[in-house]
Amino acid sequence: MKFSVDDFGKGYSNLGNLSRFEVSTLKIDQSFVFGMFDNPQSAALVEAIVRMAKALGLKIVAEGVETQRAANMLGLHGVDYAQGYFWSRPLDVESFIAYAAPDGMAKANRA
Repeated sequence: MKFSVDDFGKGYSNLGNLSRFEVSTLKIDQSFVFGMFDNPQSAALVEAIVRMAKALGLKIVAEGVETQRAANMLGLHGVDYAQGYFWSRPLDVESFIAYAAPDGMAKANRA
């Protein structure tokens, strides 16, 4: 069994859990992503989390991606996956199925 650590860098998600559990993925807390361009500490933390996760062989998810600029920057850092309003607001099941359909994302991007 493998685990993902959500909101890494906040609350109970800490470095000790990386060795305590069989962690496969780290999810960077949205507060660091939001602050990436306005706060040098947030930018440094995002870079450090990505470097550490890569060194440990973990996948990385960034949450709170709301702009193309943030998506591009996270991609340059080597983030594997991202989620946020840049792609879609939260959806109910029926809306998600329509969005995930082969032509659904194209329709959503034209709307």
